[in-house]
Amino acid sequence: MLKQVSIYAENKKGTMQMITGILLEENINILGSVTNDSAEYGIIRMVVSDSKKAIRALEKAGYLCRMQDVLGVEVEDEVGNLHKLLLALNESNISVDYIYLSFNRDSGKPVMIIHTEDVEEVEMCIAAKGFSLL
Repeated sequence: MLKQVSIYAENKKGTMQMITGILLEENINILGSVTNDSAEYGIIRMVVSDSKKAIRALEKAGYLCRMQDVLGVEVEDEVGNLHKLLLALNESNISVDYIYLSFNRDSGKPVMIIHTEDVEEVEMCIAAKGFSLL
């Protein structure tokens, strides 16, 4: 199971640069990220090398942050593997809240970052279906 940092930030020019600058100053590597925006605010979700340190630094800078459990599922870099993963989740009646892409720096394989309602239960289900978890 991985820890994800969710950052709630104003949707304005330079915000992402400020956030990445804070992480740079703290020597925190971004391993995967997705941004969802609205007219005024957005949510930046990241898996980083040190989530607790990232949250401390970002909150010190005035950002509202939250840490959440997410799953990292390593897949082969082949056509249809995300579809196979989603089919396996659907067969188990698992709803995915959101999903984004990262990669395993050691193996070079894609990693799907998945957020669901019950991460621990889904983790067991995915492992039982033969998928590799980080």
